[in-house]
Amino acid sequence: MTDTPRPLDAIDRRILGELCQKADLSFAELGDRVGLSAPATHERVKRLRADGRIKGTAAQLDGPSIGKPLLAFVHVDTSGWGKSPELMDLTELPELEEMHSVTGDTCMLLKVRLQSSQALEGFLARLYKITGVRATRSYVALSTYLERGVQAGISEELLLDRTYPSTGEEGG
Repeated sequence: MTDTPRPLDAIDRRILGELCQKADLSFAELGDRVGLSAPATHERVKRLRADGRIKGTAAQLDGPSIGKPLLAFVHVDTSGWGKSPELMDLTELPELEEMHSVTGDTCMLLKVRLQSSQALEGFLARLYKITGVRATRSYVALSTYLERGVQAGISEELLLDRTYPSTGEEGG
């Protein structure tokens, strides 16, 4: 029998929110920000890690300053189910940041950060060598206005307001 983690409370969400902004806070500083002692904060963070809510701590790198100024999103159309061992082999490339199976008019959505348009062309050539890849569509980001990981907060109003401005009708 597995233990179900207890639901997140407001303090857990505040801790997670603060850590999203600055992951290297000391427990004393984090505790000050959320109104707990350092030991109580440490215990909460340990529990959040043990429950799998904090997966790890990583540095956020600046793509252009490390030689990867080109950010692109690649839609991949495949025959059959999108996920294949060959596609999953792409996860070995440091340029591939995200890979998602999606609904809509494509099978897979990839986020890649590369050093040039020539590198994007090489990535696409590698994609087309994979059995089952039928087509791709690439979207190169010109500017990035917001880029962040998962946030702890929940916007309750998004669940409450289900009317469409153009019609005034409620969504289903």
